[in-house]
Amino acid sequence: MNRKDFLKTMAILPIGAAAMKLSSLKTAVDTFGPTERMPVLFLGHGNPMNALADNNFTQGFQQVAKTLPKPRAILCISAHWETKGTFVTAMQKPPTIHDFGGFPQALFDVQYPAPGSPELALETQKLITSTSVGLDNSWGLDHGCWTVVKFLYPNADIPVIEMSIDYSQPASYHYELGKELAALRRKGVLIVGSGNTVHNLRLAAWDKMMVPGYAFEWAHIANEKMKNMILDKDHKSLIEFSKQGREFELAVPTPEHYLPLLYILSLQEKDEKATIFNDELVAGSLNMMSVKIDKA
Repeated sequence: MNRKDFLKTMAILPIGAAAMKLSSLKTAVDTFGPTERMPVLFLGHGNPMNALADNNFTQGFQQVAKTLPKPRAILCISAHWETKGTFVTAMQKPPTIHDFGGFPQALFDVQYPAPGSPELALETQKLITSTSVGLDNSWGLDHGCWTVVKFLYPNADIPVIEMSIDYSQPASYHYELGKELAALRRKGVLIVGSGNTVHNLRLAAWDKMMVPGYAFEWAHIANEKMKNMILDKDHKSLIEFSKQGREFELAVPTPEHYLPLLYILSLQEKDEKATIFNDELVAGSLNMMSVKIDKA
């Protein structure tokens, strides 16, 4: 809404309603006013049991957190929230979702009680113009989000919302949609994509889970190619992952864990570089590679 239209709207509102409108506007401006550009992260979340672990991966999350300015809020694109259409969580208190089975009770007991941010949900809805964005009050923070964010901000004192992945759309759609989030980086919002670049559970060698760096040849080849493309800013090839040969076909049998990477890459600006960390293949067919994008 421009200034002229805003003044017209305020003029026809009752005095009490106008005051409430001004109060809401001031809150939004205070919350998401200009800041320095925030970095963006893609985090390989892997096994949910990492949430209880102190290992190379969780230590990697903790180390990268030390390099980040404290955000006003977090927007997370998780592999584990697929919808028809695009939605953002808009509740004040998002529940911790334990969207898995077969794990110890201790994992189900973990809670990550970060507040939500209806203000960020509305700001995100406003920014995205290529499609309609629904406000959701039934989801919460799934394990693609909380199992990694808890290591960035263990006090759960940063508001967090999730944005869903529209499973009906191609990779190029998600890359372009990600670009529309760019303004949030200069409003103090940390944008996090959570998934895995190499993620083939059907072929995983679970008996080798504890063997560091154990990888099938195709997984190693796909991982090296992906890293080179990321570092070379070859986003086109990464968007067209289904055209990159057999190794990519095996690495990305379904797209949901791969697509959060494209959201993050779409936000890379000309003066920024990608830094890779947590780059380790496990169980033959899974990779924990994570990426931070920030000023070179």
